[in-house]
Amino acid sequence: MKKTIGFIGGGRVTRIFLQAFQNKGFSPAKIVVFDINNEVLLALQQNFPAVKISSLDEAASQDIVFIALHPPVIMDTLELVKGNIKAGSCVISLAPKVTIEKISAKLNLQGNVARMIPNATSYINKGYNPVCFSKDFNDKESILEMLKLLGDTFIAEESKMEAYAIASAMLPTYFWFQWQEMHQIGTKIGLDEQEARETVEKTLTAAIKTMYHSGLNYEEVIDLIPFKPIAAHEPQIKEILSNTLSALFEKIKP
Repeated sequence: MKKTIGFIGGGRVTRIFLQAFQNKGFSPAKIVVFDINNEVLLALQQNFPAVKISSLDEAASQDIVFIALHPPVIMDTLELVKGNIKAGSCVISLAPKVTIEKISAKLNLQGNVARMIPNATSYINKGYNPVCFSKDFNDKESILEMLKLLGDTFIAEESKMEAYAIASAMLPTYFWFQWQEMHQIGTKIGLDEQEARETVEKTLTAAIKTMYHSGLNYEEVIDLIPFKPIAAHEPQIKEILSNTLSALFEKIKP
C-alpha cells in the first residue's frame, strides 16, 4: 500500500527531495507540506503540482514525516506536533545536532525515528546521504528503498552524522564558487561559453578520478603538474578551511 508523506518545512531540502522524487517518477499516496512562509509553499506547489499545502498538524499526521527544519527550531516544533504523530509512523529528521534520543523523548516514541544528512546533489539523484535509525525502527528496508531514490544512501553511525554534514553535505559550497570563477576566467582569456563550461566540468571530473582512482598517493598526484600557480596561497586557503570548518563542527555537534 502506498504511504503518505508530510514535510514540516518547505525550504531548500524539501525542494531537493521533491525534485529527486519527481525525477524518478515516485508518487506516494499523498505529499503534504507545511511551512510558515506562504510564498515558499506556493512556489513549491507551482513546481510540484501534486504537492498539497497543509497545516502543521496535517503534515505531522502522515505515514512518513520529514522534519525539514533548522536545528534551533526543531524541538519547539516537535512539542507542537507530538500529539499528531500516528502510531507506527516514521519520523525522519534532516538536520544535524538534534539526536534521535532527543527527538524520541520529545515525541514520546520508542521506535521509527531516523536521521539523514542529505546532499544537494540529491537534486539530480546523485546524493551521498548517510542515514541512521533508532534501535527499534520498523520497516527499515522500505524506508531505505525510498531514500535511495535520492542517490547513494547508506546507514551510518549517528555519532558521525555531523562529520558527514561538514565533509559531504556542505562540501560543494567550498568549491562551487571556485569552479564558477574558473569558468568565467576561461571566457575572459579566449574560450567561448560552451568551451569554458565543458573544459572546467570535464577537467574537474577527471581530476577527482585521478586523485582517488589512479593508484597514486597524494604526493604523486600533485607531482603530475610541475607548475602550481597558486601554491604560495595554499597555506592561507588551508587555514581558512580548517579554522572555519572546525569551528562550525563544534557548533553543530549535539
